[in-house]
Order: sequence, then C-alpha cells, then structure tokens
Amino acid sequence: MPVAGIDVGSLTAEVVLLKGNEIIQYVILPTGANSKKAAEKAMREALESSGLDQSDLLYVVATGYGRVSIDFANKKITEITCHGRGAHYLNPDVRTVIDIGGQDSKVIVLNEKGRALDFTMNDKCAAGTGRFLEVMAQALEVELEELANVSSQARDSVSISSMCTVFAESEVVSLIAQGLPREDIAHGLHQSIAERTAGMVNRVGLVKPVMITGGVAKNAAVVKALEEKLKAEIIVPEEPQIAGALGAALFAGEELNSSE
Repeated sequence: MPVAGIDVGSLTAEVVLLKGNEIIQYVILPTGANSKKAAEKAMREALESSGLDQSDLLYVVATGYGRVSIDFANKKITEITCHGRGAHYLNPDVRTVIDIGGQDSKVIVLNEKGRALDFTMNDKCAAGTGRFLEVMAQALEVELEELANVSSQARDSVSISSMCTVFAESEVVSLIAQGLPREDIAHGLHQSIAERTAGMVNRVGLVKPVMITGGVAKNAAVVKALEEKLKAEIIVPEEPQIAGALGAALFAGEELNSSE
C-alpha cells in the first residue's frame, strides 16, 4: 500500500509516493511564503497525478525545516537522517552525501546501511547555496539555468573574495563595472562555492563514493569544480532534489511494516 514522504525546504517542497519500495510519483514545487500550503499543494498534486486520494496513504513522514507545519504527517524526522537514507536508496555504495539546497548545505558520511555516521551543516547563511546562485545570476543578468553554460565559456577565473551573499553581489557588480567578462566571473563564483563546500567535506572526512543532492546538483559547473577540489568523481542522481522526501517515504514504509 502507498506511503509518502514530504520534504519542505526554504525554496522548494518535494513529495515522493512509494508503493513497496518503488517510486510511483514525485512532485517538486516552490515553497513560497507558506510552507504548510506548499506541502498541502505538493501532496495534492502528487496524489492527483497518481490517481490516489489522501485516504489511500497509510503513512506519511515529513522532513525539512518546514516539517513542523505539516499536521497531516504521522511522523517527523530530521533531514540529515532522511537525506542519508534517500541517497542510500539511489546508490547503496555511496558513503558521502553533499546536499546543497536553497538556503543551506550539508555533508553527511554514511555507513553501509545508509545511516549517518557524521555530518556538518551550514544553515546560518545562504553562502554557496541555491539562493546564493540565484542572486549571483541576477547580478550577472543571466538566467539561473544558463549560469553553468556561461561559466563553461570562461577563459580565466576571477577570484571572488566574499562568500556572503550580500557582499558577493556587490563584488560581482563592481567586477562587471570594471569590464571583466561575465564568463570569468561566473567561473570564479562556481570555484568559490566548490572551495567552501570542499572545506565542509574535509571537516567530516571524505569517504568515497560521493553523491551530490539538492537543487544545486543540477549546476554542472559546481559539480565539476567540486570534483576538481576533492579529486573525486561525484555521482549526480537523475533527480537530485527528491533525496530527502525519498528518505522520508522509505521511513514511512518501515513505520507501516513495523506496526503491522
């Protein structure tokens, strides 16, 4: 019987529906100003597109910073635990998970069962996150989706001294005013994100294989720069944004089976 996992982050809300251990549907929507409404809408869309009703769900687990507002969840579990479990499902060999979301980033070291052995997290500022990239793309006057492509055309790399989103935006505007190529600035931004993220990885210790999840995983320039910094190949799942919700859904299935 179907179960669900829902991950409500600062920028997006994800729902994954499972039947047995198979994904039958997933939905990714913007969180907006109201995490509760975003969660309800994402769940509604996932159910409608799979031909199910809310009453068909036997168990729901919520995760993410907005999990406290999800009153229809049977249980709430931390995102570290859920992201680790979701990544393990996507590739059981993975031992280090780098998750870069909308406004936070985390690095999780897993054991062979997908349980977190150690982790570090940056949730105090948006440095090196999806929001950081959004602001930088606006400053460069390019679409966020095109930022990696712009960076790939760089002939040089411009050093970005600040990782604070506000200060880095001012720095980028100043560099543009100096006539420096946008391609080189974009390349420098991706390098600075990789440098910061690699520092987080080094704090917990790199254990291969490595997977990257979260929306920033869709930025090929960040992935490439990070691979160079870590000297390791990085696995990018087909849909890297659903790892947390997937892990929550897997825990929902376990809770259901244990209660039977």
